[in-house]
Amino acid sequence: MDLPLVAIGNSKGIRLPKAVLDLYQIGERLELILERDHMVLRPARVPREGWDEAFAQMHADGADQLLISDSLDSDLIDPW
Repeated sequence: MDLPLVAIGNSKGIRLPKAVLDLYQIGERLELILERDHMVLRPARVPREGWDEAFAQMHADGADQLLISDSLDSDLIDPW
């Protein structure tokens, strides 16, 4: 897709078509990733987005059990 640069004050910008915004679910913010010979634009995500639902599903599936004991065996602790 070839897009023209538009003046925005002392900067330049691009206009993304509505179809692109809808297709990639772009809201108010984008993440810009600078690579050696190209740039990547992608929708900005909220950190830890969806974790609440994932943890609730883990609990429902019984997959939230501790893998190791949360107490220490006293014979494994060296005295000071």
